[in-house]
Amino acid sequence: MADGAGRWGRRAVLRRTALLAGGAALGAAGTSQTRWIADRRLPLAGGPASATLGGGHQQVGAGAVEVTWGARTSDRLIALTFDDGPLPQWTPMVLDTLDRLAVPATFFLVGTRVRQHAALLRGRLGGHEVGNHSWAHRDLARLDAHAAYDDLRRSHDAIAEVAGAPPRLVRPPWGHLGGAMLHAAARLDYRLVFWTLQMVEGEFPGDPVGHARRIVADVRPGTILLGHDVGPERRLVALRGLPDMVTGLRARGYTFVTVSQLLGHTTAV
Repeated sequence: MADGAGRWGRRAVLRRTALLAGGAALGAAGTSQTRWIADRRLPLAGGPASATLGGGHQQVGAGAVEVTWGARTSDRLIALTFDDGPLPQWTPMVLDTLDRLAVPATFFLVGTRVRQHAALLRGRLGGHEVGNHSWAHRDLARLDAHAAYDDLRRSHDAIAEVAGAPPRLVRPPWGHLGGAMLHAAARLDYRLVFWTLQMVEGEFPGDPVGHARRIVADVRPGTILLGHDVGPERRLVALRGLPDMVTGLRARGYTFVTVSQLLGHTTAV
């Protein structure tokens, strides 16, 4: 018995040493997140990280979901996207600008705001595309698969009612993708869409022309560009600079398309 106890003691020491060594390899000082991962075992099924429901049938539609950040192409195509709307303060301004410039865009909509402000969208989505951005902009990467699905399904139905067709794209809030979110997207036969380039309003306070010039310089063929039609005042820099951005990109030979048009034209990356 003493020998067995010694073996177990040595195993415990070795296990602890391995955990400490793994943490050191990830960073000299380590982080609280690293320690949490090292010290806790994630569940095999359930919880936000797992992309399965356990031993039962997974109920994931076609059983596949595509995840994309942009597109591989030599053609000068760009997909302009807006998150978090609709809200009356900004969304009409964005739609007015896009209509005036004949620019299609993809709007990732929040379900609660669609319910509250449906009139902002009715009759104004021709030529544009809509996607799901959750019901209330909660962090879906913190939910289990059932809760993530319920959230997206609720928003899905609200968007379909206003848009006249169900959304086929989803963008998780903050770009957080957990396994449960992936599972929920598969159940709804969604394509998961992130972005290649994000507007950087905070770097250009009060300078919409400078912000537009920065974006124009950074765009590459196949870019999915992230903007917002909701948010703090500083984001208006990007929206006020939209005409300069569109003009600058067209001068570089770029054509604006929706996300689905971009991905249908090219190989996703």
